[in-house]
Amino acid sequence: MLKWWQERVVYQIWPRSFQDSNGDGIGDLQGIIAHLDELKDLGVGIIWLSPVYPSPNADYGYDISDYTGINPEFGTMEDMDQLIAEAAKRDIKIVMDLVINHTSDQHPWFQSSREKNSPYRDYYIWRPGRGKRPPNNWGSFFGGPAWEYDPHSGEYYLHLFAKNQPDLNYRNPKVLAEVKDILRFWLNKGIAGFRCDVINIIWKSSLENGRWRPALKGLEHYLSQEGCHRILQELRREIFDHYDCFTVGETVFVTTQMARDFLGQGELDMVFSFEHMGADELLIKWFKRRFSPKRLARALTKWQLEVPWNANYLENHDQPRSVSRFGHEGEFWEQSAKLLCVLLLTLKGTPFIYQGQEIGMTNFDYTSMEQIRDIESHNVYQLAKRLGFPPGLRWKLIKASSRDNARTPVQWNGGPNAGFTTGKPWIDVNSNYTKINMESQLNDPNSIRSFYKKMIALRRESPVLKAGDFEPVAIEESLFAFRRKLERESLLVLLNFTQAAVAAPYRGQVVISNYDRTSYGGRLEPFEAVVLREN
Repeated sequence: MLKWWQERVVYQIWPRSFQDSNGDGIGDLQGIIAHLDELKDLGVGIIWLSPVYPSPNADYGYDISDYTGINPEFGTMEDMDQLIAEAAKRDIKIVMDLVINHTSDQHPWFQSSREKNSPYRDYYIWRPGRGKRPPNNWGSFFGGPAWEYDPHSGEYYLHLFAKNQPDLNYRNPKVLAEVKDILRFWLNKGIAGFRCDVINIIWKSSLENGRWRPALKGLEHYLSQEGCHRILQELRREIFDHYDCFTVGETVFVTTQMARDFLGQGELDMVFSFEHMGADELLIKWFKRRFSPKRLARALTKWQLEVPWNANYLENHDQPRSVSRFGHEGEFWEQSAKLLCVLLLTLKGTPFIYQGQEIGMTNFDYTSMEQIRDIESHNVYQLAKRLGFPPGLRWKLIKASSRDNARTPVQWNGGPNAGFTTGKPWIDVNSNYTKINMESQLNDPNSIRSFYKKMIALRRESPVLKAGDFEPVAIEESLFAFRRKLERESLLVLLNFTQAAVAAPYRGQVVISNYDRTSYGGRLEPFEAVVLREN
């Protein structure tokens, strides 16, 4: 029997860019509340709420300065309580981001830890340097060394991300005790679970130098270590098992075996894989190569077959827009957006939709670094500059891979600022909002948004799509075909990722098609997706 989080569709909201209710140019909790009816109408059963905690915004919410408060930019705790209550009235559950690998450097714990005799000193990883060099050769995910010297303290602290995000020290049991209190606080408010940010790197087995690698030296000392498993098992036993909740892990560099390890002992309920994101990447996300549908299909198939239950996604707040990466922004924009919808909602696992994905929002159309707000993008741009990359290439890297591609404001209508705010948006709106917006699609039965609604309803009403086995049928550069099978029912999914028609000689009764066809004759049109009932 499926659990509730396996039955439902998740919708991720990155609050800063969702909807501004007070004209300050920043999305907020009241803005989310205002659109709950539309999310319910779409078929959403879970909202994943990206961080709304107080934060200096060095990494826009992923640098937390108070784990049990609400950032005034987003509203108040009363607003949060109202959101939880109003969502519950619509049978929508709220999942929050849990960011416990690091805090903000403005968190009171860290500020106190800068004193060597402070009781919070051991909440973080402080070490003396090696002469004038950092304690080891580890690199940061955001570029540059993973250590920052603090003149006041006279030592270095570890930060696997920005220097404003010091890593917590889980060798100190008091840190885990603090985390348990944070979890209880939110679960007692009615939160239904957590998306656990970079959760598989929280335990550092040693601080020895890392082996040479193109990036992220030191990874072997903190990636999916046994100490991480012990911590998650303890949290499951002492916290999560006492609530009707679920956890999904953002598990960096995760393999299918690692995923089975996290899921097999109930440490996490799901994990996000990243392998399929490599379908247009070369080693790291900043170096793009031509998108290969075959590479995407192989990665998805591998995870479908080797992991019992997947957290399926095609875009999120850290990834560029899927229609820009895996689809077509021009002539076949609508067809390719609908094709990706079929793919997402017919795979085995829990589907995660990112805000604006349901209307086919695309990557930003910015022209300079002055429009970029993402700290990671600025760090990488400066690193590329130091390495001698010419300006045109530096901008090409940012334009293709910046997290700001997914962080432009949701395009609600064709009015000023796409209806996101009556003030000045904190980040520029994509200028295609007059063509791509929610208002123009809501009552159009042929729109991308209407198609998402149909596909979500199809999944909700179809036992085979929710619980059936996954069987690969064809993995080619032009065709990805797979079967979902449960007892005597079988559905065949056919996907053409190219701009040319392809032969796909299969038979069955059409269940749904992004070309709105009622019969199938063995040929797929450009970017066509068809689901056939085989019996």
